[in-house]
Amino acid sequence: GQEYMKRGQYEVALGKLKKAIREDPDYAPGQTVIAVLYERIGEQELAGKHYKKAYDADPKNGDVNNNYGVYLCQTGKEKQAIEHFLKALDDPFYSSPSIALTNAGSCALGNDDYAMADEYLRRALKIEPDLPDALMNMSKLNFEQKNYLGARAFMQRYEAATDHNAETLLLAYKIETASNNNRTANTYKLMLESNFPESNQTAEVRRLSGR
Repeated sequence: GQEYMKRGQYEVALGKLKKAIREDPDYAPGQTVIAVLYERIGEQELAGKHYKKAYDADPKNGDVNNNYGVYLCQTGKEKQAIEHFLKALDDPFYSSPSIALTNAGSCALGNDDYAMADEYLRRALKIEPDLPDALMNMSKLNFEQKNYLGARAFMQRYEAATDHNAETLLLAYKIETASNNNRTANTYKLMLESNFPESNQTAEVRRLSGR
C-alpha cells in the first residue's frame, strides 16, 4: 500500500491498505498509512478516524502520537494536538523528539500562545540546533512579537541550515520591510518571484509591495 501511494496510484494503495487493516485492525502503522492516504485525497474525516484508531491501537507510540497531533493541529484542535506531541516525548524509543517539540511549538504559535511556542521551540533547538522548521518558527514567533532583530537572527540561522522555500522568503521579506531594510527586502522579493512565480506567497509579496 505504501509503495503504491508513493507512486501516486492511490486507488490501488487504498485497496491494499483496506485489506491490511481488515486482516489486523490493531496494526497501528497500517491505520496511520491509510490515514495519510485519506488526507492526500481530501477525506479529512476518514483520516481523523484512522489516526484515532492508530492511537487506540498503540497509545504510547511516539510516531503515532506525533502524527495524530499534526492532524489535530491542522483541524483546529490545538490543545489536544499539543497533548499528543508531549505524549510522543514519553516514548523512550521515539527517535525524533525535536520534531514533536517543533510541532508543538508551531501549533502553539498558530493558536497565538507565544509563551508556550517559545518554550517548545527552544527545547527543540536545544536538542537539534540546526533544525530548519524550528528556526523558521522561532523567526516567525519573533516577527509576530515585533522583535525584528531576533526574527532576522533566526532567519539567518535558517539560511545557514537549508534552502529557502516560498513561505520563508515571504517571511524574510516581511522582516526586512518591517526593519526598513528595503534593499534587502527587495532581494527576497526578487528571489521569491524568480523561484516561485506562481505561488500564493509571490502574489502576496506583490500585493504588499504595491507591484
